[in-house]
Parts: sequence; structure tokens; C-alpha cells
Amino acid sequence: MAPRPGLIRRFFRFIWSAIGFFRTLALNLLFLAVVAAVAFAWLREGRPTLEPNTALVLDLAGPIVEQRTGAPARFTVLQALADRERETQLRDVLAALDAAATDPKIGRVLILLDDMEGAGLATLREIAAAIGRVRASGKQVIAWGSALDQRRYYLAAHADQVLLHPFGRVVLQGFGGYRNYYRDALESVGVTVNVFKVGRYKSAVEPFSQNEPSENARRDEAALLGDLWSQYLSAVETARSLPAGSITRLIDELPQRFAAAGGDAAKLALEEKLVDGLKTRDELRAMFIEKGVPDPKHKTFRQIGLSQYLGTLPEKEGDAVGVVVASGEMLDGDQPQGLVGGRSTAELIRRAREDDSIKAVVLRVRSPGGSVFAAEQIRHELEVTRKAGKPVLVSFGDVAASGGYWVSMSADEVIADPAAITGSIGVFALLPSADRAWEKLSLHTHGTTTTWLAGALDPRRPLDPRARDLLQTGVAHIYKEFVGRTATARNLATEQVDELAQGRVWTGRQAHSHKLVDRLGSYREALQAAARRGGLGEDFRVAYIEREPRGIDRLLGVLFGEASLSSLPMLDRLLPEAAVLPGAVQSMASDMRWLSSAARNPLAAQSHCLCSAESLLGTD
Repeated sequence: MAPRPGLIRRFFRFIWSAIGFFRTLALNLLFLAVVAAVAFAWLREGRPTLEPNTALVLDLAGPIVEQRTGAPARFTVLQALADRERETQLRDVLAALDAAATDPKIGRVLILLDDMEGAGLATLREIAAAIGRVRASGKQVIAWGSALDQRRYYLAAHADQVLLHPFGRVVLQGFGGYRNYYRDALESVGVTVNVFKVGRYKSAVEPFSQNEPSENARRDEAALLGDLWSQYLSAVETARSLPAGSITRLIDELPQRFAAAGGDAAKLALEEKLVDGLKTRDELRAMFIEKGVPDPKHKTFRQIGLSQYLGTLPEKEGDAVGVVVASGEMLDGDQPQGLVGGRSTAELIRRAREDDSIKAVVLRVRSPGGSVFAAEQIRHELEVTRKAGKPVLVSFGDVAASGGYWVSMSADEVIADPAAITGSIGVFALLPSADRAWEKLSLHTHGTTTTWLAGALDPRRPLDPRARDLLQTGVAHIYKEFVGRTATARNLATEQVDELAQGRVWTGRQAHSHKLVDRLGSYREALQAAARRGGLGEDFRVAYIEREPRGIDRLLGVLFGEASLSSLPMLDRLLPEAAVLPGAVQSMASDMRWLSSAARNPLAAQSHCLCSAESLLGTD
């Protein structure tokens, strides 16, 4: 018989058990409290109803994304509990604006821009076109903000009226910026980044192997930014009826003009006809009460928000165009939304192919690339779908470069926005060698292997020349495949594609002139083209093929799905915002994470442009 534990041991066991009990109890009570609060809010508010002369208020919050980020459980809970969205889906904004254009109960549209964050130029162009369709229907669109950076101002400029806070500002500064280069810093700590690439312009690896961009990279970036900036200026000046070149002159003469306005940024924006009026938020509210219908209960005007308005729209039935979203970096295996998994995205395409109600498939791409294997899995699944008799179209959003371009090579038609960032047909691999860092730390590495290859890629040892040859040969092979497949898909000579490739990045407009895409067009036009190829009528259904919720995702969807129409400001207390690093430090942290990730499997070739459409437009 085992001896009975001593008094001290029994005491600590009791304390530990009590801690576990109360911890579980607290978590359960918190969960029940959240469920009860959401249920109460839903029962109190009910589903929204729409009355005549209602203003649609689009308070664009967070980055504008193709698809919400993370597991379904995450955004289900956030939507259910938050007092505002953390991300805004492009598809939702387009659906709301297009519905509002023909909805007799929507009197006008108000776009609030202060909380809008990341968006590329192609995304902004999509929304601006939808704003134009609302205006064409005879309804007024008013945009308001207090801090209109370039991305926010692009949307505002396409409204009937742009209103700015009297202490606000419009910031137009041009595209581009600076990035970090790490060669000397890494060398100083004894780390050498071995680069294996094919392509004169494949500059994604240069920050790790050089101290400044190569001349080819400078020319490539200048051509890209120049074309994007000219598209931006032309669109904004046309929308605001400004003389061509007026924004460029304003930037050139900004110190003098700002001084003449007495340092008043809002006054300057008004004098330069960038905005139509200066109003505080309460003055804006009073104006809408006068224009529309008062809502005495809430002391405001009759209005409906984005998510609430979407909840009033009828769901279409019948055959559909199936959309698979490939948004984010491409990685192998299964990945959550916000990343592109080779296996998981291919599985979604297979589901679309096997669904008899899906008559055509659109792959919506917003990816800078990544794993070549992941891109090939997706391309192959599209090829199988096309051979099965279903039309396949690829639509390029903000960025569809490197691996993001690779996946397009099995499409019946590739449609790109003129401001998309694409191309970057090139391949590379990275392997850091830290043997000198080990020496600096007086560390020593020894071991026994049965072949030279077993330890050849160990970063603690100098890179074996045979391994260097191995990696470069593999990268060259993948590049040859990339160029050959592109030549076949685009019906171009291999030599012609090789000259257009070399890792060079193009705008959609430039890519079309080089026959790398079939035509220029919006996402909406890509859906319409797919519907025609699939034999669908004009009023077709769009079905987004996304990962089905399982386990906890399914449970949370049941608990919170309907309640997401309500809002609870408690989320800021339950889920506080993460601290944001300063831009330069955040960029460095991101680069180091990416380098570490790429180095874990150097034998896996990468086709990545390391480019961001959002960063071109600057930050507020």
C-alpha cells in the first residue's frame, strides 16, 4: 500500500486544484456572459428594416481585403462583438454600392474615410467605379474625412462632394518610399545570405545580399511607379475637374502655397479645389438631417450601415459563377484565409469543379507569390477544371506577381486591372550561412554524417560549393519551366518571354501591352465574362467557394452568426488592439521573419516579388 502524501504536498495539491477549478469557472462564466450579451443585443435590435429615403453610410474601417483574414471563428466573433469592423471586404462594398444604385429606398450615400487603412490602387479603382455607377443612377454620393491620405482621397475625389474637417488635411505626396538593406548589418554579426536566382530584375533578394538596389532594380521600380502615379493623377484630376498637372504643381510649390494659406491645411485643400467644403462631424450630421429624414430616437438622420444593408439584400438562387480567392502569400499545405495554401486553395478549386451549379470559375488573385510548389498545385487544379469543360478566368487585383502570375497560366482568359502589379517572372532561393557568427561567439560545431549532403545546408557551417551548384541548378530549372509555361500559355516565343521575364515587375497596363494578360478590366468585368462563358444570364449569382467551418468554427458560427448584425463596444475591453511598431522597425521585423521562413527550406524554390501594392500609396 502506497504511503499517504504528506501534509505539505496535499496542501499544494489542493491549492493547484482550486486554481484550476476557478480558472475554468472564470473562462466558462466569461464565455456565457459574451453569449448572453450578444443574444440580448440581437433580440433587442432584431434584423434591420429599410425605410424610404434612407442614407447608406459606408464607414470603411481597417484594410480593404479580398477575403477576411484568419480562421472563420476569429472573424465571426470579432464581427459579433465589435463596435466596428476590423477589415472591410471589397466584395461587400461593391455589392452594397451596386444595390444602392437601383434601390428606391436608398436616397444617398455617405462614405466615411477616417478609419480606412490599407488598399492598393486596383482596389480603389474598383470602388471608385462602383461610386460612379451610384452617381450615374442620379443619387448623390458624399465623402467626408479629417485625414485624407492618398488612398482615402482617391475614393473621396470620385464622390459628388468632398467634405473635410476644418482642422483636417489632404496629403498627396507621390508613390514610392525606402526600404532596408541588410548586407553590412548581417556581415557585421557574421551572417552571409547566399542568394540563388535567375532574372536580372529579380530584386526581391537584394535587401539581404546588397546595401542598395541594383541599377536594373532602380529602372524597373521607376517605370512601375511612374505608370501607377500617372494613372492616379489622371483619375483624380479628371474626377475633380482639375487641370492636368495641377497636383504635380501643387506638390512642387507646396511650401509656398502652404505658407500663403497661413499653415492651414484645410484652407489650402479648399483653395486648391481638392475639397468642396469644410464641416465638422456634427455639421455633417445636420446637413444629412436636412437632406434626408430625421431619426429623433438616435438624434441623427435615417441611415443604414454596410453590414446591416447587406442583410436586407435578397439572396439569389440557381446556377452561379464560382469564385475562389487567392489572397496573400503562397505557402505549401493548408493555410487559413489571408494566406494562399497550395493544398487548401487547390481543394477549393476542386469543389467548384465538382459542383454542378457552378458553370464557370474565377480565380481572384491578390498575391505577391511565394512557394513555387504551392503555385503549381493551384495552376494544375485550374488546368484540370478547364479540361473538365468549365471555363476558367483569372482576375488580377492589386498584385498578382511571381507565383501570383504562375497560377494564371491555365486560364481561358486573364483579366488584369490597369493598376495591378504583375509579372516578376523569376525564381530564387536563399540560405544564410552563420559560421562566422558561431566563431564570434566562440561556438564550435562538429558531427558525423554518412554523405556530404547530410550537413551541407546546415547554416552553422560554410556553404559547400557542391550545395551551391545544386541550388543554382534547381532554381535555373524552375525558371526555365516558368518561362516555357508562360510562352505556351500566352502563345509567345520563349525568347520573347525570357526578355519580358528576368524577374521584372509590370503594371497591368504594361503587361497587357506585352501580351502577358488577355485584356484590361475590373473584377466586375471578369465576373461578367465568366458568366457569358458559362452560359448564364445577366442577373447571375456569384458563389464564393471558401473553407467550410468545422469544430469550434461551426459552433461559433451558430452562436454568433445572426448576432453579428448588432454591435457591442465591449470588444475594445475584451480584445485590446495590439501595439503597432514604428514603420521602419516593423519593416525590419517583417523582413527578418521572411528571411527566416525562406531559409528553413532552401531547396524549395521561391517565386515572390516581395512587393506590396498598399505600401505604394503611403500612410497617413
